[in-house]
Amino acid sequence: MIEFRFAHPWALLLLLLPLLFWFRSRRDMGKRFAPVLNYSDTRLIAGLPVGWRVRLRRLPDLVRLLAWVVLLIALARPQSGRARELIRGQGIDIVLALDISNSMSSPDFQPDNRLEAAKNVLAEFIRNREFDRIGLVVFARDAFIHVPLTLDYDVLLGLIDEVRLAPQLGLLDGTAIGMGLASAGNMVRGTDTLSKVVVLLTDGANNAGAIDPITAADALSALGIKVYTVGMGKPEAAASIEGSELDEGTLQTIAALTDGFFFRAESTSSLQLVYEQIDGLERSPVERQLFVRWQDQVVGWLTAALLLLVGERIMRHTVFQTIP
Repeated sequence: MIEFRFAHPWALLLLLLPLLFWFRSRRDMGKRFAPVLNYSDTRLIAGLPVGWRVRLRRLPDLVRLLAWVVLLIALARPQSGRARELIRGQGIDIVLALDISNSMSSPDFQPDNRLEAAKNVLAEFIRNREFDRIGLVVFARDAFIHVPLTLDYDVLLGLIDEVRLAPQLGLLDGTAIGMGLASAGNMVRGTDTLSKVVVLLTDGANNAGAIDPITAADALSALGIKVYTVGMGKPEAAASIEGSELDEGTLQTIAALTDGFFFRAESTSSLQLVYEQIDGLERSPVERQLFVRWQDQVVGWLTAALLLLVGERIMRHTVFQTIP
């Protein structure tokens, strides 16, 4: 981004002087252009056409005034520079672990089902981040890395929009919370980022996968990975869909073991509030600084002023020359 400034902006106040000169010259116009030739009867020339030299007789004065304005602008030292943003610090590695089991099709998060409501809230959460690498893990009977850690949020948002329920993707149904945690941990365990976070969202209890959720939580805790767990759904909706019985106890234990927090969301608005809270808890220790290398542009303005003054003198001694 190109920036522009005046190093000595106070000098611009001197622009009032040419304006005062202009008003004074208008007031004294009659004196300055007093007749230098006398005629016995001016009616003899009353019908003669007015030439362009007479019409533009004020042009040299205007050019001189413009030259003074340009000189005063040069005195204010105009400078330009290209702004560069320096980022000091390091972002956070965040993995979003999303349950895509069939129970997420429950329509109790009107006007959407649970999965669509979760995708919309996750998208808003991503848009609020700036310097953090974010990845996505989806899990049903098994877990998959859907998006590796990335800073390209546009790509990430596009891939989140493509997420569907496991049966719609031809996957076996189930809720493998332990597998989801393990996949999320594998994504961030080898990075050199100081802060690593997993945000796990589910509406059911662990009923699939070879890894126990508590065992996975212990492993993530040993790696210094914090886990926020989000339990989704209304209790009265649990009996309507198989596999939607939320295991709050396990989710609370996972969060406690990894120094995270457990949240319960029973509506879209409460789910939004949950991710807003997580967004506030996990902020990047990043400092943004704007650096501009300024370069003087005085030479161009001085050159323009010189050309104007030379042009003014040429006009006065040629086409606009007057009788002394």
